[in-house]
Amino acid sequence: MSNSVSARVLDVIAKTRHLPIESVGLDKTFQELNIDSLDGMNIVFAIEEEFGVNIPDDAAASLRSVRDVVDGMEALLAQKQQAAAE
Repeated sequence: MSNSVSARVLDVIAKTRHLPIESVGLDKTFQELNIDSLDGMNIVFAIEEEFGVNIPDDAAASLRSVRDVVDGMEALLAQKQQAAAE
């Protein structure tokens, strides 16, 4: 799951910010990608739509890098999958 989550997150960030996908790497910070708080919120909305999840406000506020988004999505998707199995 990890690779597909990573690829989808990178794709959403690149499309939302109109960046070449190769410039968006896992180790890039939002600051390095010139993503301000408004851009960050737009990315959160796009990620929520892409994955069909709701990102809690406190979690969204703590996102500072591409890796933060990927790790957060993997955790949310695991919770969603576990809840569906119960």
